[in-house]
Amino acid sequence: MKCLIIADGRGSRLQHGGDSKPLVPVLGVPLIERVIRTALEAGVDDFYVVIGYQGERVRAFLERLAKRLGISITLVVNKDWEKADGLSLLKAREYLLEPFLLLTAHHLFDPSIVTKMMVHPPADGEILLAVDSDSGNSPIDTMDATLVKTEDGKIQNIGKDLNNYNGLNTGIILCTSTVFGALERSTEEHGDTTLSGAVRTLAAEGRASALDITGRFWIDMADSTAFKLAEHVLLANLKGKPSDSLLLRYFYRPLSAIISRRLVNYRITPNQISLFSFLCSMLSAGLFAIGSYPALFLGGFIAQFSMIIDCCDGLVARLKFQGSDYGGWLDAVMDRYADAFMLFGLMWHAYSDNRDSLILFIGFLAIIGSFVLSYTADKYDSLLVDRMTHTRGLRLGREVRVFLIFLGAVFNQVYLTLIVIAMVMNIETIRRIIICRDNG
Repeated sequence: MKCLIIADGRGSRLQHGGDSKPLVPVLGVPLIERVIRTALEAGVDDFYVVIGYQGERVRAFLERLAKRLGISITLVVNKDWEKADGLSLLKAREYLLEPFLLLTAHHLFDPSIVTKMMVHPPADGEILLAVDSDSGNSPIDTMDATLVKTEDGKIQNIGKDLNNYNGLNTGIILCTSTVFGALERSTEEHGDTTLSGAVRTLAAEGRASALDITGRFWIDMADSTAFKLAEHVLLANLKGKPSDSLLLRYFYRPLSAIISRRLVNYRITPNQISLFSFLCSMLSAGLFAIGSYPALFLGGFIAQFSMIIDCCDGLVARLKFQGSDYGGWLDAVMDRYADAFMLFGLMWHAYSDNRDSLILFIGFLAIIGSFVLSYTADKYDSLLVDRMTHTRGLRLGREVRVFLIFLGAVFNQVYLTLIVIAMVMNIETIRRIIICRDNG
């Protein structure tokens, strides 16, 4: 499906993030890129973007983005970008003879909205507007919103000064070429060159339908308040896996989200974050092996810090659309090395204090149990989600192991920690084997 994105505005109220509205970054990614990637996720494959203010900068960025994503982006220049948005739409008329999706560069939204619209497309000669009927819970100020009055799935009226309304315009429209004729009629009959004017014209003719998308995320990035809210919502929407433990869900991920919110503003890749976390773990292991309590204590906190950072790589990857199968695999490999070295450091610390060969055996059980537990994770997690929702909270992952290492180091109970980890990891592995046998 074709998609037209109006990105020719200046966006003076967002100038804290730059002087070109489409290029204002949200969590490290320009607005226009977020809109395009969201539309791609929804199934759009052919893009047309109207550019105007700072057009050459926007053009250069979009040309690079098209090459990076391997997609088609046709640029349409609007020299009259300061005029009404309906004129921006008319500039692309020659490219859009078939049904198309109409978006703006300053509206962020959940891709499921567009997917739902495609399932319920407008009839020939009509348009379909996504409307949020829950204005009380809207993420934007209704004083600044375009209001919509609907009845039985049809738009009755639209505008910013309606007294009688029951929804908000999300700025997402599935159009047919009839919208261009409606825009011309609105201009000739009412002198209204806005897109809302075209929708009003079609509404009067009974050819403007509304799709209620209440409960789905969308936001108009109109000002700094909306900008901050969008960042908060995007971070909140990055939920962990259903199989996450309580420790991961309520401790590590919230802390990593705070750090990730800062990291996305720098040219740091997820793989670099993974490497930094690994180096922190290696430093922690070295401190454990030194033998003194101050080094052990410091190593425990560095191990905890490395785990928090380890949760950041995935968040940054999703926020900046930099995720890859290789990155996930590399992170898993480095985690296994990191765990082995930290446990070896603890084993060496305990053995230095007491030359008991049993310590070496316990340390070996802790290391091998941790390895096998990680190896069984994929199979077990799939069963946990698909077949065993009643035991969803019961999961021991790397976060539990690192937290036990932290407690053992801080309270100077290294040998006890190795015993606990060896027992817990191996017993949990056996339990998983039994569960997977009975359910696989």
